[in-house]
Amino acid sequence: MLLTDERRRILFVGGKGGVGKTSLASATALARAREGGRVLVVSTDPAHNLGHLWERDVGDEPVRLVGGSGGGFVDGMEIDPERTITRHLAAVEQTMIGMLPERQHAQAREHLERARHAPGSHESAVLERIAEAAELAEREYDLVIFDTAPSGHTLRLLALPGQLAGWTDTLLRNRDRSERFSAAMRGLTGKGDQASSSEAELRRTLLRRRERFDRLQHAITDAETCGFVVVFTAEALPVAETLEVVESLNGMQVKVSALLANRRSPADAGELLQARRQVEERHLGAVRTAVPGVPVLEVPLVAGELTGAAALGALADLLVDA
Repeated sequence: MLLTDERRRILFVGGKGGVGKTSLASATALARAREGGRVLVVSTDPAHNLGHLWERDVGDEPVRLVGGSGGGFVDGMEIDPERTITRHLAAVEQTMIGMLPERQHAQAREHLERARHAPGSHESAVLERIAEAAELAEREYDLVIFDTAPSGHTLRLLALPGQLAGWTDTLLRNRDRSERFSAAMRGLTGKGDQASSSEAELRRTLLRRRERFDRLQHAITDAETCGFVVVFTAEALPVAETLEVVESLNGMQVKVSALLANRRSPADAGELLQARRQVEERHLGAVRTAVPGVPVLEVPLVAGELTGAAALGALADLLVDA
């Protein structure tokens, strides 16, 4: 199956809101698990639907959703940015308290609390967890599937690793200058061992952060092991957004593995749906013309609600046949 290629370790599933990303990400995971794969599905959308879809409680750590044949299974995780921000700020606070005199501790804590709500803190926290989940693909899973937020949010996230790595490099250069000055002052006064230790720990933290973003940037641009699937419905607005997403991903050197046309109307279910299908055919023709090198898979409209392992299993069957 195209979507469960065993060489692929990371798969992003994106597209316009409401087109069925979570369902298809989960069905893809289930199809891979049936082949014996160990799969983690990670929801990065603030409006999480993964737990509702599987009818399970899903949180910020992996939880088993279903076991497959031959040792395969699907785990699920819904990223909680607030938890990541709290954990990160607690670590920063510990380092800052070690560096600053006691009279400045209260001011430092106030500064960190403002940072909690600063623009970009949410996205940075989500990216941190994406990087951690991507690293799990190397250790504990055969495939990590990211069920992403609507297109614009996801594209901003994918552009962040390179930006944050550059920002961290700037911080490191500033720290180098600061450490040289501090070392000179310690040589004059003979004091400052605790500050020196704290500064060294801060540098190690920044280096770990840069290395993590470097690894993530490499992972998402490695066409051999990472891919992006764009889900859409064959309608004017989703098609227009899909073509924009493909163009943006190409510009970021992120491989578009496939386009999934979801909820295709049947041709033999009355005049209304037959007429709708003809409109869809026109839109699909435009997509195939615009991106001739990318496979376009069609997933039929299904009856009933797509919730629970049984319904997702039926959808996985349709994906295998797509």
